[in-house]
Amino acid sequence: MAAASKADKKAAMDVASWMFNVVTSVGIIMVNKALMGTYGFSFATTLTALHFATTTLMTTVFRWLGYVQPSHLSMPELLKFVLFANLSIVGMNVSLMWNSVGFYQIAKLCMIPVSCLLEVMLDKVRYSRDTKLSIVVVLIGVAICTVTDVSVNAKGLLAATIAVWSTSLQQYYVHYLQRKYSLGSFNLLSHTAPVQAVTLLVLGPFMDFWLSNKRVDKFDYNGTSLFFIVLSCTIAVGTNLSQFICIGRFTAVTFQVLGHMKTILVLVLGFIFFGKEGLNLHVVLGMILAVLGMIWYGNASSKPGGKERRSYSLPIDKSQKHGSFSESVVSDEKV
Repeated sequence: MAAASKADKKAAMDVASWMFNVVTSVGIIMVNKALMGTYGFSFATTLTALHFATTTLMTTVFRWLGYVQPSHLSMPELLKFVLFANLSIVGMNVSLMWNSVGFYQIAKLCMIPVSCLLEVMLDKVRYSRDTKLSIVVVLIGVAICTVTDVSVNAKGLLAATIAVWSTSLQQYYVHYLQRKYSLGSFNLLSHTAPVQAVTLLVLGPFMDFWLSNKRVDKFDYNGTSLFFIVLSCTIAVGTNLSQFICIGRFTAVTFQVLGHMKTILVLVLGFIFFGKEGLNLHVVLGMILAVLGMIWYGNASSKPGGKERRSYSLPIDKSQKHGSFSESVVSDEKV
C-alpha cells in the first residue's frame, strides 16, 4: 500500500514537473514571438542573457532568504557545462540564420538520436525494440508537421552540427551533474545561471549585431516592448528551472522526446492566435502521429527492460545539502 502511494506521488510529481515545463516553455515562445515579430526586438542572444541575469537575481534572493542552502560544484565541471550551454544558444541562433526553416527543424530532430547515442556510450543505457520504434514514430510525426523547405550549405551544416551536439551534451550534463553532486535543480541553476548571464551579456550584443546588423542599444525601447521583455525574463526563470527539474527527474532523451509535445502545442497556438495559414491535412496527421509516438514511448520505456542501465555506477558526492527548493533526483532506469 505504501509502495503504491509512493509510486502515485512520484507519478503526480512527474506530471506536475512536465506541465510546469510545457506551460513556461510554450508561454515564453509566444511572448518572444510577439516581442521579436511584432515589436522588432531581434536580439535573441542578449535576450537570453537577460533571462539568465533575472534567474541569477532570483536564486540570489532565495539564497539570501535561506531557502537555498550552499552547495558545491567544481569549477572545471561548471565551465564545461557553461561552454556547452552557450555553444547551444549561439549555435541554434546561427543555424536558424544560415539554414532554411526546414533544415533547422531537421537539426532539432537530430537531437534525439544524438542524446540516445550519448546515453548508450556514456551511461551504458540499453533500449528495447519498442522504445526505439516509438522514438522513430515521434521523429516521423514531428517531421511531417514541421519540415517544409529543406536547403543547406556548408557553413549552415557546420552551425547545425555544433548546435545539435552542444545542446545534447548540455542536456546530458544537467542530469550527470545532478546525480554526481546530489544537486537539486535549484542548486544547480544557482551555480550555472550567474556564469551564463555574465558570458552572454558580454557576448550577446556582438553576436546579435553580427546576426542582424542592428545594435541592441539603438533599439527603440518603449513601454510595450519593455513590458514584453520583462514578461519574457520572468517566464524564463520558470523555463530554466523546469528544464533542470525535468531532466533531473527523467533523462535528456525523454526530455527531448516529450519536448516535441511543446512543438505541437506551439503549432496549434500559432494557428489559433496568428492565423490558420499552413494548417492542412498532412500537418494534422503529423501531429496525431507524433502524439501517438509519445504515448507509445512513455508506455514502452516504463516497462521492465524498456530503458535501463547496464553495469554503470556514478560516484555521488554525498556532502551536498539541499534547501527547500531542492528535490531528490530519481533514478531513471525506468522512465
